[in-house]
Amino acid sequence: MKNKEIEDCEFSLISSLKFMKEVYEIIKKIPKGKVTTYSEIAKVMGIHPRKVAKILSKNKNPKIPCYRVVYSNGRVGGYKFGGKKEKIRKLRKENIKIRGDKIVNFSEKLFRFNTNQY
Repeated sequence: MKNKEIEDCEFSLISSLKFMKEVYEIIKKIPKGKVTTYSEIAKVMGIHPRKVAKILSKNKNPKIPCYRVVYSNGRVGGYKFGGKKEKIRKLRKENIKIRGDKIVNFSEKLFRFNTNQY
């Protein structure tokens, strides 16, 4: 590999890691007892919701509350650290009611970011 190609790869990797960290920092701002959606985070970041989901699937830190991120239809979706059952357990622990795999009173539990902050 040429030096320029190596530099480009290093820059791309550093940019990706920085971007991932920004997504994780946004997720930390979701208050206990609230959820947000992949789409809400995507709006803040200016990316596609699937990219948000991909980033969360790479998370290695269980202290980042990724379980508070759900689908825009109120369904809970998956969770890297224990699957859907664990995600539901964690959400219920925060007094979020779930019927089946869908959040009850979803609009009341939905946290929307103030996009002027970002």
